[in-house]
Amino acid sequence: MMNGHLSSQAFRLFQKYIEEHCGIVIRDEKAYLIESRLSKFLIRFGLSSFEELYNMLRQQKQAALTEEIIDAITTNETLWFRDKTPWEVLEDQLLPKYITAIRQGMGGKIRIWSAACATGQEPYSIAMCIDRYLLRHGIADITLNHFEIVATDISHTVLQLAKLGKYDNITMARGMTLDYREQYFRQEGRTWLLDERIKNSVQFRQFNLQNSFIGLGFFDLIFFRYVAIYFSEALKKEIVKKITNSLTKEGVLILGNSEVFLDYNEYFEAEYYKNANFYTVRGGCYENIIRR
Repeated sequence: MMNGHLSSQAFRLFQKYIEEHCGIVIRDEKAYLIESRLSKFLIRFGLSSFEELYNMLRQQKQAALTEEIIDAITTNETLWFRDKTPWEVLEDQLLPKYITAIRQGMGGKIRIWSAACATGQEPYSIAMCIDRYLLRHGIADITLNHFEIVATDISHTVLQLAKLGKYDNITMARGMTLDYREQYFRQEGRTWLLDERIKNSVQFRQFNLQNSFIGLGFFDLIFFRYVAIYFSEALKKEIVKKITNSLTKEGVLILGNSEVFLDYNEYFEAEYYKNANFYTVRGGCYENIIRR
């Protein structure tokens, strides 16, 4: 007979297991997340307890099942143009500089990384923001092809959804403005389909932020928003250092508006625009030699 109760011992085992595999810290007061989101696996495998599920994971070492467990635990909260000010920073402060750099033959593309992109709203918002800026300012010599937008997430499931570029009415109501919707989407029944040109401008990759960032290359702009709040302090510090070494010399880091970045002084300088904070790497903090 299945016992759906999560014991203290089982909670500790899964708490450690989840942090080990994806960096997410499930705090004691959030124990219900493990019980509510993983109970379906007990039913699926006919197990009587969470301890049995844990033992099955450890003994059989099923990579696919581990990925499903992480998918179930991960919170994929996202919306279009989340917060207002980052997009004003992009349009008013960063895009003019990028356009000048491209025209001066800087070499290569402007590279932008959307970390923990979930179902794609953030990277697609970036692409639409850039494209509309170019159109509004009558810029014909530069296109989306001059930008490389990389979007990553640990969840294979949400990445597959993101790649489709298909969204329902509820999703579209969360942050999508009428002008963007009319310009970049078409409706088929209850589904909104993203313009193929925008969809094709984003590269989606599965990526665990605990891993080395070296394979991702350098970026001119990194959106790392509402991600670190789920990690331990040690992992946060490690990731901040890795981000530092993944930015170009004038690279910019953008966090969530409500996130408090207390330790930025070691690696970053804060800049302010319209009540928004964004961060540039301090000189002398680079470990890599070759940077644009």
